[in-house]
Amino acid sequence: MVKRKTTKYAVIAFLAITYTACKTPVITGRTEDKATPLAYNDSTSPDTANTASTSWKQFFSDTYLVALIDTALKNNQELNITLQEIEISRNEIRARKGEYLPFVGVKGGVGVDKVARYTNIGAMEANTEIKPGKEMPEPLGDFGVAAYATWEADIWHKLRNATKAAALRYLATAEGKNFMVTNIISEIAASYFELLALDNQLAILQQNISLQENALKVVRLQKEATRVTELAVRRFEAQLLSTQSMQYTIQQQIVETENKINFLCGRFPGRVNRSTIGFDNLVPATVYAGLPAQLLSNRPDIRKAEQELEAAKLDVKVARAQFYPSLGISAAVGYRAFNPAYLVKTPESLLYSLAGDLVAPLVNRNAIKAAYYSSNAKQVQAAFGYEQTILNAYTEVYNQLSKISNLEKTYALRSKQVEALAQSVDISNNLFTSARADYMEVLLTQRDALEAKFELVETRMQQLNAVVSVYRSLGGGWK
Repeated sequence: MVKRKTTKYAVIAFLAITYTACKTPVITGRTEDKATPLAYNDSTSPDTANTASTSWKQFFSDTYLVALIDTALKNNQELNITLQEIEISRNEIRARKGEYLPFVGVKGGVGVDKVARYTNIGAMEANTEIKPGKEMPEPLGDFGVAAYATWEADIWHKLRNATKAAALRYLATAEGKNFMVTNIISEIAASYFELLALDNQLAILQQNISLQENALKVVRLQKEATRVTELAVRRFEAQLLSTQSMQYTIQQQIVETENKINFLCGRFPGRVNRSTIGFDNLVPATVYAGLPAQLLSNRPDIRKAEQELEAAKLDVKVARAQFYPSLGISAAVGYRAFNPAYLVKTPESLLYSLAGDLVAPLVNRNAIKAAYYSSNAKQVQAAFGYEQTILNAYTEVYNQLSKISNLEKTYALRSKQVEALAQSVDISNNLFTSARADYMEVLLTQRDALEAKFELVETRMQQLNAVVSVYRSLGGGWK
């Protein structure tokens, strides 16, 4: 009767302790907000067509540019480093999977032991006979071989959730690689168009040098005819020298841009093969932005943030499971004897064991609480990061679409400006030749015409780069 009461109280005490141990602190997580505007502008009927679904080999029609991008995606060192990070994440999943599966091993051992005779163990062994007339050997050998297994029963899915979190982080790393691919593609395309623009500016500059050299000859002839002074000659010479010096600045910019492309392609400096088609003939591709909600599936950085958020949620569950009891099971079976001759003798040398442990934290759970609070804070942090990534993606697309529209209007006006200044140059030269205009008017008109041509080329380059940027911002290039 007393024994039954003792057992009853022991069970009640154990359940009370387990209940106390399983109590978890109250935390407040955060549910992410995935809402996006219906469209990128005030249009009431947004189109679902999305340029992000177009392959980069189809989006870029220039064969030289396609070849450069293809080389970069194979040889870029930073991209290859990221691929190894993906492999590291994949191995982390393998390691996590092994934690919730039983661990089975085999062990064997050989040893020898000499116990002092005047001890309790030594005295017992001295009086022990293996069989009548045969005492225990001294020193005593120890030979054994056994198979053993250990396993933590994943009652609360702590280990499985940790494995799922590792898998999600692996997927996030893969999405990070995809985001890097889109950035490399856009960076090479932007640098390539910058290179074509610099080539065009250099050609414009060389044309102007030729025109200014002819103008200088005319001014010198007019000086000989006493129609102008030496001041006019010197001013024309100064302008020619200034224009000639500009070509070396552009040539240096060409070298640096070529080497930037070469670096992205993972190769040493050298000339970059490129199109010789007139830069003025390049027309920016038409971009279809689609719906803002499509960014959630198209943008690799948003997909990466989403995977990291889901992993953070699982981390909270793993941290919560630390408050609950854990069940560990261990077993072993094998043979053990003091003499190899008796090692496989059954049942005398046979050994086996089976044990189970139920462990729950009770006192001083500060470390577990701290890990639990930290995992919750990281989950909230990941939710804010996810929302920020969506907001940033939407803003990028909105800005680039606006930029494309404004640059188109700017290019149209600057084209008219260049045309008007080109006519002004001809008019000023004719007036100067007939002594009806001052030489300063010729110089200023030539300078303004050169600047306008440069600005027109710069605007066209910005147009092309804006299209590349919106393609990247929409999530194109990595598929």
